[in-house]
Amino acid sequence: MTQSHVSTVADPTADTNSVTDTAASPEPGVRFPEAFVWGASTASFQIEGATTADGRGPSIWDTFSATPGKVLNGDTGDPAVDHYRRYAEDVDIMQDLGIGAYRFSIAWPRVLPEGGGAVNQAGLDFYDRLLDRLLEAGITPWPTLYHWDLPQALEDRGGWPERDTAYRFAEFAQVLRDAFGDRVRDWTTLNEPWCAAFLGYADGVHAPGRRDPAAALAAAHHLLLGHGLAAAVLREGDTDRKVGLTLNQTTLRPYTTSPADVAVARRADGVRNRVFTGPLFQGRYPADMVDDLAGISDFSFVRDGDLELVSAPLDHLGVNYYTPHWVSATAEGIDPSRVESGGDAGAFVGCDDVVFVSQGLPRTGIGWEIDATGMYEVLVRLAAECPGVPMYVHENGAAFEDEVGPDDRVHDPDRVAYIDAHLRIVHEALKAGVPMHGYFVWSLLDNFEWAWGYSQRFGVVHVDYETQRRRVKDSGRWYSDVVRKGGLPG
Repeated sequence: MTQSHVSTVADPTADTNSVTDTAASPEPGVRFPEAFVWGASTASFQIEGATTADGRGPSIWDTFSATPGKVLNGDTGDPAVDHYRRYAEDVDIMQDLGIGAYRFSIAWPRVLPEGGGAVNQAGLDFYDRLLDRLLEAGITPWPTLYHWDLPQALEDRGGWPERDTAYRFAEFAQVLRDAFGDRVRDWTTLNEPWCAAFLGYADGVHAPGRRDPAAALAAAHHLLLGHGLAAAVLREGDTDRKVGLTLNQTTLRPYTTSPADVAVARRADGVRNRVFTGPLFQGRYPADMVDDLAGISDFSFVRDGDLELVSAPLDHLGVNYYTPHWVSATAEGIDPSRVESGGDAGAFVGCDDVVFVSQGLPRTGIGWEIDATGMYEVLVRLAAECPGVPMYVHENGAAFEDEVGPDDRVHDPDRVAYIDAHLRIVHEALKAGVPMHGYFVWSLLDNFEWAWGYSQRFGVVHVDYETQRRRVKDSGRWYSDVVRKGGLPG
């Protein structure tokens, strides 16, 4: 344990670190199963920094964030929170907090700078060191192969709208399987393919910043194809390896019961949720969605055998949840203060008339309304669509305007309340028969929050971006208490 770590992280079980009476309660009233996985999540581009170190090639997010006007305040992914050099300290923090599993992503351009071909051994070596340190600390690694940092070399050849990218992804999977398959049992292929496809290629608010609805649909399919190809590769030679993917499903509620609002909610649900769950769980794209999008794409990118690969059974399903949406077909008659402006409307391909409506609920720092009931709807729906598949919340958390107080602590009761409410929903889903097997808080560390730059802090560990000093927030101490007790107070 490094000296700097000793100076910044106090014993999370000590009375002086208790956030509230809730955190100090001797026994939980809401108890989770003994085998329930308690984890924390991060993503490579958001935390690693060192974007040009040791042979790493550029990613689409390097290019995007270097483009003026794309990221708030001109922020980029370097140095991020310097996890590339400080990973051992970060593992020490997780070990002190009692976190049992670490979900992280492996930077494709750090391992294959050109997207395929020659392997950058120095890049592999970094993850080799990380894996060994995690296992020494008793923390189970949960690597994700793709959390949006596509090698720029592949984007230059067309990116995810091109079929070849899926085959290069399978090549990447093989490199990782051969290097780490002896130590990793729980693999995730993709994180939030909806964001990668529709925010990146339709709305243009994420890398690579393109606005081409037809390309976004092709990208969505090739991401799914890449998942199917990579999953088959990862399973080769060892049937004990568990492979899944992570979806950011949400609830799209019609603002009223009018036929127009119900119809726009159905169409929005098609390109937000069912565009992935249909192929994955039913082996086909929803017929109504294909009809809705006939003027944009003929789906000729789907070839014989694709959907059989995509719909191969999952070993686990990751679910990311933050906020639900209420949608209307028109803003007419709605209080203008309730009509949401901007947002991700451009990513809802084929839904040009969709209007997002606020319900006047409390919001997180990033502006998302807080409603944990939407998580229950998502979990129950997915359990019905993929019965028997173990499910894990892979991301859930909230950004708030955290500040270091005079006592050198970060007091973040709003984040504690947010996580507490959502964990109770996970428990309710468990009681309803949903096969929930774990929860990973987003995020372990404050970090680069994509187009928001460093303006949004999601971590349960505060990072001073000037000094890179880590401080466990009250929420981190509270989460540690939950993890150690295996539940929440009644």
